[in-house]
Amino acid sequence: MKPRSPNASPMKKPIPSHEPDSMQKYSDDMRERIAKKAYELYEKRGRQAERDVEDWLTAEELVRKEMIRGQV
Repeated sequence: MKPRSPNASPMKKPIPSHEPDSMQKYSDDMRERIAKKAYELYEKRGRQAERDVEDWLTAEELVRKEMIRGQV
């Protein structure tokens, strides 16, 4: 293995995501549905900042329940 050249640019660290880990397991369509529901929750409580993860997790649960009701 060759040593890095001193003139090489420094390796960049990956940028951490601000999305809940659970978001990454869904299809694009499902993420869009959850995001829309989370935004509705955000607007409903007066657009208070700093509760985005809470909104996402609540929206995730609501969308799953809607899907289950739709399958019955």
